[in-house]
Amino acid sequence: MELRPWTVLLGFTLLLPTLSLAAGKCDRLVITGSPDAPPLLWRDPQDPTHLIGATADVLQQVAKDLDVKIDLLYGGTRAQALDEVRSGRMDILADAPLNIGELETLDYIHPALVQTDYLVWTRKDSALAYTTAADLHGHKGAVSERARLSRAFEAFAGQQLTLQRFPALTPAFQKLLLGEVDYVLAGRYSGMAMAQTLGMSTDLVAREIPVDQPGLYLAISHNSACNDPWLRGQLAKKMTELPGSGVAQAALQRNLERWKAQLQQPVGTPTK
Repeated sequence: MELRPWTVLLGFTLLLPTLSLAAGKCDRLVITGSPDAPPLLWRDPQDPTHLIGATADVLQQVAKDLDVKIDLLYGGTRAQALDEVRSGRMDILADAPLNIGELETLDYIHPALVQTDYLVWTRKDSALAYTTAADLHGHKGAVSERARLSRAFEAFAGQQLTLQRFPALTPAFQKLLLGEVDYVLAGRYSGMAMAQTLGMSTDLVAREIPVDQPGLYLAISHNSACNDPWLRGQLAKKMTELPGSGVAQAALQRNLERWKAQLQQPVGTPTK
């Protein structure tokens, strides 16, 4: 059936209020992420409905630069937070590992917001010779279930390494100190904070060459009313500028101290 020009124009005119309404929905960005990844992100013990950490601080600065309002809210476990973003109930996942399978529901902002160095931690008297991941073959290792290792490294570890997984980093480091494992895989900053908090800094050492460097990305839901080319472009620009700005490094150091201070306080509000 042939459409007359005035019919097309009328249809477009009727559509305009709907388009305007959709554009008006985005008065703020709701962002969520992992609730158990300090010093990058964790639940605020003073207000568990919100997330704090280095990632939160960096995003607040980015939002200020873009004149956009944001809320960093607790969305549940990592899996639950991802579901919240997929559905569009929340707009952005702040620490998404790159997953090709999620491209049907999420737009990833490049480059990565965070490039995490996972290091090999050993006792200071360890004879383990390490320069590449292959050197860990035949040695007993440990890792926290909260670790965000890359898919490629997880595949390698599944085939080549003997890794015992623990619910958190504390028992993994304790097993290392007792000599029950030969090494622990842990993030540069989370490992440093945990070793200092547990009083193990003089007994443990981190090998400087990273065993894995997974990127964590901002990922915007396809179902978010805020997902438009302008926002994606501006966020990509900010992610490109971040490494040279010093903002992320300062936020990491600040939140490393913040988390260490929190660990040393009496047990109170759960932060997991």
